[in-house]
Amino acid sequence: MHQFHPLITLFVLAIPIACIAWTVTHEEVLREPREWCQAKSENCQSVVQRKFFYLFTCEYCFSHYVTLGFLVITRYKLLYDDWRGYVIAGFSLVWVANVYMSAFGRLRLDIKHERVEIGAVEAVLDGKVQAKAKAKAK
Repeated sequence: MHQFHPLITLFVLAIPIACIAWTVTHEEVLREPREWCQAKSENCQSVVQRKFFYLFTCEYCFSHYVTLGFLVITRYKLLYDDWRGYVIAGFSLVWVANVYMSAFGRLRLDIKHERVEIGAVEAVLDGKVQAKAKAKAK
């Protein structure tokens, strides 16, 4: 079991990284700050400022910084016990977190698609019910 601990940790640590990165870059609760950052990323004079504000609008970019924070907090290393372990762990966490976010985004898209289809079917059925009611009323 001990040999699998680093891999289990990789997949578990990637969950909060993905959650934080997704929430900051996609969810409604942070829409206003994200829109402000988006405007700044397009209108600032300095390239450094534009890139800084852009990272709050891109889940891939932001996940790198969230991962850095998690590496500092957890001191998680992968494969090596020196600085190389941090580098490998960092890129691995970013990759797994982005796989999670891609899967979550796809799931949300599928759910939205199903809701639209259900709404269309309900509208058709409501129209048929109303047409029958009008026919009976005549």
